[in-house]
Amino acid sequence: MKKYNFSAGPAILPYEVLQKASEAVLNFNGSGLSLIEISHRSKEFVAVIEEARTLALELLGLKNQGYQALFMQGDASMEFLRVPYNLLKINGKASYLDTGTWASGAIKQAKIFGNTEIIASSKDENYSYIPKNYSVSADSDYFHCTSNNTVYGTQMHEFPKLNVPLVCDMSSDIFSRVLDFSKFDLIYAGAQKNAGTSGVSLIVVKENILGKTGRAIPSILDYKEHILRESMYNTPAVFAVYTSLLTLKWIKEKGGITVLEKQNNAKAELLYNEIDNNPLFVGKAKKEDRSKMNVTFALKDKSLTERFDNLWQNAGISGLNGHRTVGDYRASIYNAMSLEGVQVLVDVMREFTRTV
Repeated sequence: MKKYNFSAGPAILPYEVLQKASEAVLNFNGSGLSLIEISHRSKEFVAVIEEARTLALELLGLKNQGYQALFMQGDASMEFLRVPYNLLKINGKASYLDTGTWASGAIKQAKIFGNTEIIASSKDENYSYIPKNYSVSADSDYFHCTSNNTVYGTQMHEFPKLNVPLVCDMSSDIFSRVLDFSKFDLIYAGAQKNAGTSGVSLIVVKENILGKTGRAIPSILDYKEHILRESMYNTPAVFAVYTSLLTLKWIKEKGGITVLEKQNNAKAELLYNEIDNNPLFVGKAKKEDRSKMNVTFALKDKSLTERFDNLWQNAGISGLNGHRTVGDYRASIYNAMSLEGVQVLVDVMREFTRTV
């Protein structure tokens, strides 16, 4: 039976990417050696990471605009630490928008370094919406936000115009929609949702915002050091970087972010329409702030949970359970999820309603 993977991450990858990545593990580019046993300093792998860095900037429309792309280890949680280390000045101030679990994690780390101002939060309604009409202090060293909140199913559809650096955690929606990415001074994303597999993060940073904190930064945590070493300061996660390259090439071959956005909009519309019109289900996020990547919903009657779970599992659906901290259901419909897969879920929901 064909499986439909709605897991939030590590998440679905295009079949072509899985196939090429698996072939490389056995024999990389006809070398007779595995990708995961060649030197990361070999010309073959250096070409991989250079192409991946260049292609990331190209897809975001940031090539030759003063940005550098880095592939680094530690996933987004490491950037919670690295961002204030590199941007928060001694005796300075950082501003954060609190929209969920991962935003809160970033705030916790920033507080270690200095004055961290939470300018708005949606915690009062269990992170079911994105705060509006907030202001960012002009004396902030930077403003940090999370574009898409995987746990609660909310997404920022607008970003503030600022006179301070704009930093964004785009782990779960990078490359999924058209934005003016030049508005952002630093973007970071764990690759395991829309940019590859787990084990590596993509960081895109405008070089001119670095080196202004007045603090000494350990080399492994210093973005400038990683830029100088061309993302090769330490041994990179070669398989994860290669999988990211394959994913980025797949995005380009599909027609780029513009094409993927249209497909993502169609998938989200199909699923949200079913949730809103099916009498047995209810959406969890406020409609105006719904995510087009992570669709969170619940059964109105919890006593029907076992029956519904059996139905979707028997249909070949996987990973539909909500985050362990909130429960209910979450359908992650990242770039690689097909409209067909979403239709299978919708059909299951309709069949469930007919049989209850």
